[in-house]
Amino acid sequence: MTSRVPALAAVAALIGLLMIPNVIQADEGMWLFSNPPRAQLKQYNFEPTQEWLDHVRLSSVRFNSGGSGSFVSPDGLVMTNHHVGAGDLEKVSTAEKNYLRDGFHAKTRADEIKCKGLELNVLIGIKDVTAEVEKAVPAGTAPAAAFKLRTSKIAELEQAAANPEKKIRADVVTLYAGGQYHLYTFKKYEDIRIVFAPEKQAAFYGGDPDNFEYPRFDLDVCFFRVYEDDKPIKCAHYLKWSAAGSKEDELVFVSGHPGRTNRANTVDELKYLRDTGYPYLLNRLNRLEVMLQAWSGRSERNAQRAEEELFSIQNSRKARIGGLAGLMDPALMGRKESEQARLKAFIGGWNAPEAKVAAAAFDSVAKAEKVRTELIKEMTVLENAGGFSSSSFGIARTLLRASEELPKPGGERLREFADARLPSLKFGLFSDEPIFEDLEILKLADGLQFLAVTLGPDSDLVKKVLDGKSPRERAYDLISGTKVREPETRKKIFAEIEAAAKGGKAADLAALKDPMIELARLVDGPSRALRKRFENEVDEPKRQAHAALAKAKFAMDGDKVYPDATFTLRLAFGTVKGYKEDGKDVPAFTTFEGLYKRSAEQSNKGAFELPQRWVAKKGKLDLSTPYNFVCTADIIGGNSGSPVVNRNAEVVGLIFDGNIQSLVLDFIFDQETARAVSVDSRAIVEALRKVYDANDLADELTGKAK
Repeated sequence: MTSRVPALAAVAALIGLLMIPNVIQADEGMWLFSNPPRAQLKQYNFEPTQEWLDHVRLSSVRFNSGGSGSFVSPDGLVMTNHHVGAGDLEKVSTAEKNYLRDGFHAKTRADEIKCKGLELNVLIGIKDVTAEVEKAVPAGTAPAAAFKLRTSKIAELEQAAANPEKKIRADVVTLYAGGQYHLYTFKKYEDIRIVFAPEKQAAFYGGDPDNFEYPRFDLDVCFFRVYEDDKPIKCAHYLKWSAAGSKEDELVFVSGHPGRTNRANTVDELKYLRDTGYPYLLNRLNRLEVMLQAWSGRSERNAQRAEEELFSIQNSRKARIGGLAGLMDPALMGRKESEQARLKAFIGGWNAPEAKVAAAAFDSVAKAEKVRTELIKEMTVLENAGGFSSSSFGIARTLLRASEELPKPGGERLREFADARLPSLKFGLFSDEPIFEDLEILKLADGLQFLAVTLGPDSDLVKKVLDGKSPRERAYDLISGTKVREPETRKKIFAEIEAAAKGGKAADLAALKDPMIELARLVDGPSRALRKRFENEVDEPKRQAHAALAKAKFAMDGDKVYPDATFTLRLAFGTVKGYKEDGKDVPAFTTFEGLYKRSAEQSNKGAFELPQRWVAKKGKLDLSTPYNFVCTADIIGGNSGSPVVNRNAEVVGLIFDGNIQSLVLDFIFDQETARAVSVDSRAIVEALRKVYDANDLADELTGKAK
C-alpha cells in the first residue's frame, strides 16, 4: 500500500479522536474467514452465508511478492494494483521497452508476457491445529526446547498436508501471536502472465506530493492471467463486475492479505518500536534511499533498474515516519496503556488456572524486549543480511544453508527449509529474473560499509569479511567473482545438494571456490548463533506470553477479538463514506473531471503531468465517472490489490492506499477519519475502453467477452 507523510500534525490531530472506550468499533477488524464478524454485520442487516464466504475466499489470491489480488473472469484473469505488479513489469522490461513507465497491453493471449519468479496462492483449506501444536509442547518446557518441539510439530503438519505434485502448499499460521495455530493449504500457480498495465504516471498520478493524500486520481490497476499446462485456467470462483459501482453509505467488503499490525502488542513492545525499532529502521531506510537516488540520477537506465526498489524503500520510510508519529503521541500511548490496564484488572480477578501465567506474561514480554534491543543491530547486519545487501549474497546463503539443512530430518531444519516449503523456495531460487552486476556492487559496498559502522572497523569479523580491502573493492571482487547469479549454475548446485542430502551428507560447496558462498560461510556461524538466541530469548518467550494473554482476552471479550494481521487472508468491511479534515468535508468520490482540474491547477507539470493519451482522449471520456473513492474498511499494507465487493460479491473497487489519517492503523483503529482508498470499478472500465482501446479486456471483465 503506498503512503505519504506530509504534516505529521495530521496524525497527531487524529489521535484526539481515538480517546474512546475500549470496545471494538463498528467497522473495526481484519477478520478470519473461519471466524467472520457475523455479529458486527447484523448492524447492516447482512448475514454472510458460508457459500458467500467460500466464494470470496476462493476468488482471492496472494502475491508472493507481497500484495493481494482476485480472479475477475472465468479465464484466470487476476486484478491487482499497478504498484503490486511493478516489480514484475520491471523484470520483463528492457532498455528498449520500459513497461513500468510506458504500460503494456496484450492484444492477444499470445502477447501476454510470462513473469519471472512470481507465484500466486489461493487459500483452499483452513484447519485449526492449535491443540496438536500445544500438545507437542508440555507445560513448563524451557524456551529452547519448546521452540524445537513446536517447530518440529509444525513441520510435520505442513509436510503431511502439502502435495508438491498437485502444487498444494501448506503453512501453519500463527495467530494471536501464539494463541492459535491454523493449518492453511494453498493452491499454487507459477505460470503468471502480464495482460495489462497503464503508464506509471497514470497509475501513480500525483506521485510523492499526493501519495497518502486524498482526494486522489490514480488508475492503480494491473491485470495478470494464470496459466497451467500452457493454457489459461478455468476458474470455478471469480468475482463478477458491478456495472453500477458503489454509492455513498453502501456496505462494502475487502478481501485481502494485510501484512502486519501491532494492535495486540503490550505497552513494552510499543515502547521498543518507538524508542529503538522504528528509529533504527528509519536510519537504514534513509541510507538506502540516498544511495539509490544518487545512482539513479546518473543515467536513465540506472533509474529504470532501481526504480521499484527505490519506491519500496521510500514507501517504507514514509509509513514508518507516520507510525512513529503515532507512537510518540501521548494520547495513543495513553489509550494503549488504558487497554492494558483493563486486561490486567480482568486477569487479577480471573478465576481460572491460566490466570497466573497470564499475569506473568507482561514481565516476560518486557524482558524479551530488552534482549531484542540488545540484539537488533547485530541481527540486522548479520542474520537479516543488512550488512551484505545484495541478491547475490541471498542466493549464496540459501545454497550454503540448503547444503547444511537438507541432510537433517525435516522437523530439525530451519523453518524455510522444511519439506513443505522447499517447492516455493526452489521456484524463487531458480527464477531467471535479471540481477544487474553494477547495481549489486553498489548495494553490497554500502552493506559492507554499514556492517563495519555497526560492528566497528576493528571487529575481527569485519576484518575477515573485508579481507584487507575497502568495502567498494571487496564488493567488486565478490560480485565479479561469483557464479551464483546464473540460474543454470544455481540449479546445478542445488541438484548436487539434494543428491548429497539423500545420502545423509552435506554437499561439498567449498570445492566450488565461489567467493560469495565462502563469504556466506564465513558469517554463517555468528548469524546462526544470533538467530538461535533471538528465537529462544525473544520469539519463544513472547509467543508463550501472548498465547496466555490471548486466552485471557478471549475470556474477557469472547469472539469480538480478531488477530493481528499476518499476511494471511482476512475479511474487512465498512461503508463508502467521506470525512472531515481541518473542518472541511472531504467527499467520498473523485471523478475524471477532478483529474483534469488537478492537472490544470498544477500547470500539468512534474508529478501532475497527464500522459499524452489522457490528454488526447479527454473528449471521449464521461468526465462525471467516479474515479477513486474512500471507505471505512480496516486495511493496512499488504491489502494493496484487494478487491472491494458489495453484498453480491461483485467488484465495485480496488484498494490501493490509505489516507494520511490511516497511518496509525498499525497500532489502533479509527473510523472517524481513517479511510481506505480505492479505484472505482466504473473508472477502470471507462479508461480501458476510451483511453487504452482495450475493449477486449473490458468485455472480459464485464462478462461480454465471446
